[in-house]
This record gives sequence, structure tokens and C-alpha cells, in this order.
Amino acid sequence: MPHPAPPPALIRGFEVVIGLETHAQLSTASKIFSGAATAFGAAPNTQACAVDLALPGTLPVMNRGAVERAIRLGLAVGAKVALTSIFARKNYFYPDLPKGYQISQYETPVVQGGKIDFVLDGQPRGVRLTRAHLEEDAGKSLHEDFAGQTGIDLNRAGTPLLEIVSEPDMRSSAEAVEYAKALHALVVWLGICDGNMQEGSFRCDANVSVRRPGAPYGTRREIKNLNSFRFLQQAIDFEVQWQIDRIEDGLAIEQATVLFNPDTGETRAMRSKEDAHDYRYFPDPDLPPLVIAPEWVERVRAAMPELPAAMAARFQQQDGLPPDDAQLMTQSLPFARYFEAVRDACQGRDGKGPTRAVGAKLAANWLMGEVSKRLNAASLDITAVPVPAALLAALIRRVADGTVSHNGARQVFDALWAGEGTDVDALIDAKGLKQMNDSSALQAIVDDVIAANAKSVDEYRAGKDKAFNALVGQVMKASKGKANPAQAGELLKKALG
Repeated sequence: MPHPAPPPALIRGFEVVIGLETHAQLSTASKIFSGAATAFGAAPNTQACAVDLALPGTLPVMNRGAVERAIRLGLAVGAKVALTSIFARKNYFYPDLPKGYQISQYETPVVQGGKIDFVLDGQPRGVRLTRAHLEEDAGKSLHEDFAGQTGIDLNRAGTPLLEIVSEPDMRSSAEAVEYAKALHALVVWLGICDGNMQEGSFRCDANVSVRRPGAPYGTRREIKNLNSFRFLQQAIDFEVQWQIDRIEDGLAIEQATVLFNPDTGETRAMRSKEDAHDYRYFPDPDLPPLVIAPEWVERVRAAMPELPAAMAARFQQQDGLPPDDAQLMTQSLPFARYFEAVRDACQGRDGKGPTRAVGAKLAANWLMGEVSKRLNAASLDITAVPVPAALLAALIRRVADGTVSHNGARQVFDALWAGEGTDVDALIDAKGLKQMNDSSALQAIVDDVIAANAKSVDEYRAGKDKAFNALVGQVMKASKGKANPAQAGELLKKALG
């Protein structure tokens, strides 16, 4: 069952109802019914073969890899994987659909039901899935640089898609965005889709309607081909206000397919919305039913990666990470793997490193802090991090054992990021960043600072904590930043009584 939703926030007395249809381009090397390539960016019409165009005498052959990816999603969302499903022809005319029909699934999809869990405003939420079905993509109409004419690129025709359809469970644009982000993260985590929204690998259609609380569902309008989370939110927000304005003016909402213009932030009707009977669905005579053996499902299940929620729970239970930290460590599978590698290396083969729990927390802090800061600044993914996990762990160990301060460690990390060295200890020595841990030498500095700062000493003894911090600062200054702040503080408190 989905998590219970809080009472919906009304907009001018109306409740918003949203369902999403998401097209995830599957990560196969070839198309769903042919051997043509699916690589992005090829010259127009160089990756469309006779099968994609349904030329006379050609027959489609199902791509086993596409089916396996559908099974993977079904298992991940707790859905029923249909052991027998049917392909149908969805008939409509469009210039970039040379066959005059699209091969899809209608009455019997391969994935049935399921749920996507996510967090909204700190509260767990769940959106039910109706289905996920396999289908082929259409080509692409190009309207630019053709002197008022339209060009047709059929490279995308036949590209494998998994269309994931939600129930109308969402009640705000913010909820729709969080659902879409969770779904996006899941398909990338599973390796079934690269998630590249700029290239159209992951795009959403939003079905939006409004109603008075307790009334039947209103007439929906479908916003097509939203390829960014920001556009998804903007399009829904505009559409909601437009529908409410129209209803308050006494006008009816007509079912329609609409497009979102990111330049104006507005939606506009493209055509009246078709119903299923308009497409004249019927079973494809060239494709037999898709039969999936139970053994195949079990093999896919056995090869599945640990899912994000389960991994986050493990990080909390075994490593003692706070829930928010565990959530961030599982933002992507490569990020989680890097965290685990740093955490494990923190303990070191000699067993002298921090404990597993301490190492896990320190590793998480570095990933959420310095690592993420630099990745974001350079618009890089964790897979492009230039500091191997073992090197970052070696640096963390030197912070933990007091060899280098946090500030000094950041300087060493800068050098590692820039590729200036591969030996943490050598960099610490070369930059003169090793902390002073000699008690007798540090005690002499503390004694000098106390003697030279009588006013601060008196203020501290009078109960002013800021005076103590000033004294620690003087010790750090006198040691040229090499004193261990914690040790300096202990020696100061002891000397000051």
C-alpha cells in the first residue's frame, strides 16, 4: 500500500490531480525489433533499417535485452511481471511514423502494478504504478534550418522504450517532480536507462486536471514531452492556473494534448486528445505473444543490484549513518560504491585506522562536503572524480590520527584533485602541514600565550568563553597553524585551571 498522503493543499479551492506517463529509453545497443544501432547523435537517417520502416517482406524480432530490462524494473517496483504479454499495433498517421502504426502493448503489458517510494517535505510518500509496457519510439520531425519545411530523421524509429504509467495519485507539481526524480534515479541505478534528459532518454507526459474536493475527476489535459524536472514543474503549475481560470470563467475544459513552451512558460493545445479506440489497437500479427519463463525472472532477480532503499537502510544499521546521510550516499550506484570503497579503506589493512562507524561518518562527510563541492563546481559526475577512494581514505586517516588538521587536509585534497601527487604523507610533508603533536613543545607555546595575553586570561576566568577561543587562536598563530587544536585546548584548560 502507498504511504497515506496528507490532505491536499488546495489552490483557490481546487484540488490538483496529476498522473505521469514516463518514457525511459532502454540501454540496449540495438533497437527493439531490429539490429539497427541506437547510438545518439548519428547523422540523420543512418540508423534506420528496413525492419524499422516495415518495408514489405520484413518481420520484427523481439530484442531479448529490452525484455530483461523490463523485468528488472518490474522486480524493483514490486510489480507483477506478466509471464505472457501481447504486442499491439497503435495506428495513427504522422510524418515521422513511416509504418503508419507504432508497435506497443495495450491490454496485456509486461509489467503490471507496482509502486515508487520517495520523500516529500521530509515525509515518505508512495505513488502507485498502473503498468509499464514495452514499445518502439517514433522518428523525429526537424523544423529548423529547412526554409519553412520539415525534415524527417528516422534514426530514433524503433528505439526501445519502456513507458511507465502512474496512477493519478499526485496532488501538486512538487510531488510530481519528486516522483519523477525517484523514478529517474531508479532506472539509472538499475542500468536500464542512461537517464540523459537532454538527449530524450527520459521524458515525461503529465496528465493534469483539477476538481473541487470530493468531486469526480475533472477533464484532463496531457502535457507532452517534458525533458527536465524544472519544465515539468513549470508546465504543471501553468496548466493548473489555466484550468482554474477557465472553470471560474464558466468555461469547460476540453480533453487535449498540449505542449509546453519553456520560453514563455505557457502551455498551448496541439490537438484534441485521442482515446484508446481512436488508435484502433489490435494484436500485431507479426509478433507472437511474449512468453517469459519463470526461470528467466529468477535469474534476473538473482543478478539485481541492491536497491537504494535497502542499501540506505544497511548504511544506517551497519555503519551508523544518520538517515539523511544514508540517503545522500545512495543518490546513485556509483556514488554508493565510491562511499563504500572510501569507508572500507579508512580502516586500513593494519587495523590502525578509525572504526567502521567512525570511518563511515568521516567518509560521508567528505563526500557530502569537499567531493560534492568540487563535482558540482565542475558539473561532473562521481564517476569522473580524480581522487581514488584509497587516496581519500588515506587522507581521512591522517585527519583522524591528528597528523593533519581539517584545514590542512583540504589543502592536500586540492593537490590530489589537481593530480599533483599520489602519496598523502609526502604531500603533507612537502607542504609543511603536519600538526605539532609534541606535548612539551606545544606546552611551551601555551605558556608563552598565557603570559602574553593577561587580559584574555582574566576574561576567561571571569566566565567569558569567547576569550578562551581567542587564546586557542593565539596558540595556533604562534605554532604557524601546526598545533593540534584539540590538544592545544586541553593544555590551555589545564594551565588555566
